[in-house]
Amino acid sequence: MRSISAPLETVSAKTGTCSGISGDCSKPDSVAAHVNWVSASIEERVRVVRSARQQMALRTEDFAAAISSDLARTKADTLVTELLPLLDACKFLERNAPRLLAPRRLGHKGRPLWLSGVVAEIHREPLGQVLVIGPSNYPLFLPGVQTIQALVAGNTVTWKPGAGGGAVAKLVADILLHAGLPIGVLTITDESAEAARCALAAVPDKVVFTGSSKSGQSVLADLAHTVTPAILELSGADAIVVTPSANLSQAAKAIAFGLRLNGGAVCMSPRRLFATPSTLAELRPLLDAELSKIPAVRLEGTTAERLRKMLDEAILQGAEIIGVLDPQAQKPLLVDHATAAMSITMSDIFAPVLSMLAVESMLHVPDLYARCPYALTVSIFCSKKDEKKARLLAKMLKAGTVLMNDVIAPTADPRVPFGGRGASGYGVTRGAEGLLEMTAVKTLLVRRSGATRHLNATSEEDTPIFSALIRSIHGKSLAVRWTALWQLVKLARH
Repeated sequence: MRSISAPLETVSAKTGTCSGISGDCSKPDSVAAHVNWVSASIEERVRVVRSARQQMALRTEDFAAAISSDLARTKADTLVTELLPLLDACKFLERNAPRLLAPRRLGHKGRPLWLSGVVAEIHREPLGQVLVIGPSNYPLFLPGVQTIQALVAGNTVTWKPGAGGGAVAKLVADILLHAGLPIGVLTITDESAEAARCALAAVPDKVVFTGSSKSGQSVLADLAHTVTPAILELSGADAIVVTPSANLSQAAKAIAFGLRLNGGAVCMSPRRLFATPSTLAELRPLLDAELSKIPAVRLEGTTAERLRKMLDEAILQGAEIIGVLDPQAQKPLLVDHATAAMSITMSDIFAPVLSMLAVESMLHVPDLYARCPYALTVSIFCSKKDEKKARLLAKMLKAGTVLMNDVIAPTADPRVPFGGRGASGYGVTRGAEGLLEMTAVKTLLVRRSGATRHLNATSEEDTPIFSALIRSIHGKSLAVRWTALWQLVKLARH
């Protein structure tokens, strides 16, 4: 087997480092690395990922230590919410990437009659250079999956970590190098905003950005000049819908989990709760009990100030705040009697706060839900017997993912794509669809036989022939098609 791990020429550094690999504000000089990597078979690329996955599984303590201690989580949280789903995603690629990336040959079924003799193949090719701009709240799982998907597809990758994510990004890069990834295929920059601007100025072939909607708009403005495609995983103000038939204890535990996870700094954290007044009345004491178990977290200064302004505004508009604003030790806050017009109910703020919106019935949920521009995920809680109704409701709600009787965790399934709509972005990562996002489609059409009359110039005399051909294929009734076919045969004889 030919080696794909031979050392290749590295790039001189201006910003960013990765085990001796670095880049400046020109396109990374990794042509040789790209040729070596893209020419490797998909099985060889998958072999590198398998080896890296097995090595990562032996270094759990290193990964737990490499994640910033500023995040509101335990080391156990890091392992189960970041490392475990990353390794699951690697295993998914090992099993499925060869099939998903293999050329697909279209059979004769469905091929237009007049194209008989043409063989069609759909190929998936690497895009070239993919830039992954990671977030600070999940510095391993989110950009890690995106990076490995791009690598498996045959791309070279620049990984720009979010604040506090540099150490764990370099750890992944080192492991991949030891697993056989050629030097020059993966570049890790530093965490600064300047590093992101530098990487964008290098004109990558695709950008995968995870962050706030405001930052995503800025990235898109830069990409518009070069018509560079992007996948944007942006903010959320995710909703919980609790139907009258739901298990309220389960709903309360799920909501509390969503507000506790990472200190409420998750794009899928629950921000809006829709339920009827009677359901809310029964749910409140259960929710209060669950929320009381959640430890306090420290809010950043800008986040705290933004939250203060929105809470003051909500109070003026008739809301009641359950809890106390304390940025140094913030416990979960509930905004009772909230309305869909309040800023707090349309906010993507990273804080443990939940707005409670009373609805007359479930039929009123879609309209109120749609007033918020974010459309990442929504969770619907219902009884088993009402699942059919909940599915109908799910169809009416604009969202990238709908969960039933759970929040957040099931989206880590490596088989399912993840992405948002509206202000929450577009494009997906993870799953088969996420892998294919890292490729370009190339169609190969080969004529092996059949008529080539289309190469001849047409004349007015050909009009009846083409008219008969069209009716013989697309006529409404069998009689129309048979008549047209007989006419076509007669015309062809002359």
